[in-house]
Amino acid sequence: MRPSIRGQKYDMLGVYLQRSSIVLTITPIPITMIYIFSRPILLLLGQSPSVSSAAALFVYRLVPQIFAYTINFPIQKFLQPQSIVAPNMYISAGTLVIHMIMSWIMAYKLNLGLLGASFTLSLPWWIIVAGQFTYTLLSDRCKDTWTGFNSKAFGGLWEFVKLSSGMGVVGLFFMVSVGFNAAARQQIYDFEKYSVRVGNELGAGNPKAAVFSVWMVIGVSFIITVVESIIILSVRDFISYAFTTRETVANEVSDLCPLLVITIILNGIQPVLSGVVLGCGWKTYVAYVKIECYYVVGIPLGFHLGFYFDLGVKGI
Repeated sequence: MRPSIRGQKYDMLGVYLQRSSIVLTITPIPITMIYIFSRPILLLLGQSPSVSSAAALFVYRLVPQIFAYTINFPIQKFLQPQSIVAPNMYISAGTLVIHMIMSWIMAYKLNLGLLGASFTLSLPWWIIVAGQFTYTLLSDRCKDTWTGFNSKAFGGLWEFVKLSSGMGVVGLFFMVSVGFNAAARQQIYDFEKYSVRVGNELGAGNPKAAVFSVWMVIGVSFIITVVESIIILSVRDFISYAFTTRETVANEVSDLCPLLVITIILNGIQPVLSGVVLGCGWKTYVAYVKIECYYVVGIPLGFHLGFYFDLGVKGI
């Protein structure tokens, strides 16, 4: 979408928004099928019937969430090149409050368990989408870039798919590799933000500003993750009692916290570096690196550490 801004083809930004939404609405279908058949898949992998049934009950209600992403991310990419950031922040903050209230009601007042938990994960994303789209329709800042629904969105879809295939592979394999985990999508969103910043600076002919942005974000991200890690380590022995009364669970959480903080720090830097490479236009390179890291290195290593060397959840 950035070339449309630089070329002053503002109306094409809205066309790209619609075109990307069409393409992305089709791509979650394979993931949806995994969600639908999650119970037999988990049984095939050796999980117990009770765990498989509970997991299936949870993920069935997450299907609407997947399709909310397909609209949410294009709108984010539509707003970011226009330097529209604050509205997204306000919408997300308001949705967070709603999400917390909903979670409390579903868990403690209605006692809906897994059903309520999955519902409170799906609905807030559609609230965000509704807020973003309403802002796009009503804001004067988008009057030149959003001119209504356009038939041009259905043209050049295959070229658009090929152009976006590298990023699509990154997203698909990253999401599948960590299972049904919302954190994956958040990381994808994070390195998309960094790619927009770097891409804008490079497109404007400011390579030094792009380098400065990279180091600034890495520094800020590192400081934030270190602070988070210190807080987690300081409360590791009793933080889990906010969610459980079982001492064995609390001890296990405390034992895993050192590994968690290492992951937090690395995950604070990795999306930034991914965003830099994406901002340079090397989407396919990122896709290959992600696939090799997760499927050639990560899964075999986790399997051997967890089962062959009997390290259990620590190894995985």
